[in-house]
Amino acid sequence: MKQVSIKQVAELAGVSIATVSRCLNEPSRVREKTRLRVQDAIVRTGYEPNTLARNFRRGRTNLIMVVLPSVGDPFFTEVLQGIRSVVDAEGYSLIISETQFNTMNADEVGAMLVTRQADGVILLASVFPFGGEVLTRAKRRGQPIVIGCETLSAALADFPSVHIDNIRAAREATEHLLGLGHRRIAFVTAGAGSPLTRDREEGYREAMAAAGETVRPGWVVEGGLSLEGAIRATGDLLTHPERPTAVFCGNDEMALGAMHAIHQDGLNIPGDLSVMGFDDIRYAATASPTLSTIAQPAREIGRRVARRMLNAIDGGPDASARRGEPEIVPHRLVLRNSVAPPPD
Repeated sequence: MKQVSIKQVAELAGVSIATVSRCLNEPSRVREKTRLRVQDAIVRTGYEPNTLARNFRRGRTNLIMVVLPSVGDPFFTEVLQGIRSVVDAEGYSLIISETQFNTMNADEVGAMLVTRQADGVILLASVFPFGGEVLTRAKRRGQPIVIGCETLSAALADFPSVHIDNIRAAREATEHLLGLGHRRIAFVTAGAGSPLTRDREEGYREAMAAAGETVRPGWVVEGGLSLEGAIRATGDLLTHPERPTAVFCGNDEMALGAMHAIHQDGLNIPGDLSVMGFDDIRYAATASPTLSTIAQPAREIGRRVARRMLNAIDGGPDASARRGEPEIVPHRLVLRNSVAPPPD
């Protein structure tokens, strides 16, 4: 069967080829009466536009790269769902790059960015893994980069971002534990090389200092953002000479690992130790006991990040990808059964 051409559509609709092209690419610029006539001609002829060729002419790939630490993290799964709900409706697809906080795929993915095989990059709680030269070239070309979940480094300060106030949220969580009477509060961090819990640790330390409490050596331990890492880290806390009465974890997955270690040691939560998490992933409300935590609106963060990216791609207010004003979304302190006053 012979392929229908755009010229045949134009002849049937009684318009120019340029008008048909505008109807396909920028329908808002065409009068409704004309647009309906062109749409009718497309249906009657069975015309199918060559999307690949059209995108090539427009300098678009309709692909957005998302860089994140781990695809297995329930929080990032929610953020991705929010992103997809927006970009799918606009005909975009996602390329997912998992860094695991290293640059293993930096050369390959960086080459895609430099050669514009993706229209933009969304960084979710990740350092820019492709090196300073690639970032400089992306800036020079005006290629959109949008940050989601965390503000990470000075090199990325110029780019738009969407996140909660992590310092304030961690401070509120720590203040709640202090208000219950806890003075020996530990913090389980992702690790020295991870930006994910840096601001949360800062908020914890600010609250402890404001209350006149000293963070003892050995009270800040690395859990590596995993159940296994948090189990090992909590084991160190349980054998500490000044064992904490509360453990605040930089994310919920580590909090669940901490709870497992505490139970394995024959201790009660929250009778012997309180546990506080961060993120409010779907498992937090079904843990035993249910986990108190900071709730981030993960899907809403994803939706807002995606809108800023599409706006930048389409030449909106973020078109230069250098409008670094952060968009702060609200967080909530969710209190469940894993925290209580310290034992006598």
